Amino acid sequence: MAMGKEMLELIDIRKDYESPAGTGSVTVLRNIGLKVAKGESLAIVGPSGSGKSTLLNIMGALDRPSSGRVLLEGADISALSETELAGLRNKRIGFVFQLHHLLSQCTVLENVLLPTIPAGRRVSREKVRRRAFELLGKVGLGEYSMHRPGELSGGQRQRVAVVRALINSPALLLADEPTGSLAQAGADNIAGLLVELNKAEGVTLIVVTHSARLAGRMGRVLELDNGSLREGAGPV
Repeated sequence: MAMGKEMLELIDIRKDYESPAGTGSVTVLRNIGLKVAKGESLAIVGPSGSGKSTLLNIMGALDRPSSGRVLLEGADISALSETELAGLRNKRIGFVFQLHHLLSQCTVLENVLLPTIPAGRRVSREKVRRRAFELLGKVGLGEYSMHRPGELSGGQRQRVAVVRALINSPALLLADEPTGSLAQAGADNIAGLLVELNKAEGVTLIVVTHSARLAGRMGRVLELDNGSLREGAGPV
């Protein structure tokens, strides 16, 4: 992929949905322009229903804009096929959601290694296993690799989800309300972990959150309101 000045650039993004009542379309995002530097940490805040998750899904190639362009590392991904987008997501983008989505029947290690399966013929299995153990050690779960999700706390399961998102060494990590289901102590732990991994791994980090505490840990804060982005309050 061609290397650009920014990790991510959104150009005049608009997203419309058809009204459930059949009365026409509803504009969720309008004229969104954004540049995110490589290695930056960014929080997007805003009221419920403002389109934060929709915007994050467009950034992560999980959804397509109605109009506008999305550039990842200088390459326009807007016109890629679904197969090409799936490959891009697997190789270059990591996702963390409010719910961890771990497979209950699999061990922690097996859950972490799931994203490496599509690349199995091109990547050394021993290499990715070493990376999995290294990352699990970094998040304090080195001794839990053979445990199953049901044997872990909510905060521990979310840490496993973060490791899974990082296993393929993505350039961009997108987190949608990653602390929303956790008590304050667990939320603070995940916030600190994301900040630490942003610096240690050099991954560009974008979080969507209602939490002022989490947003305040990021290097920049933007507010999404009425379909438009604007500078929010700085880190606190």
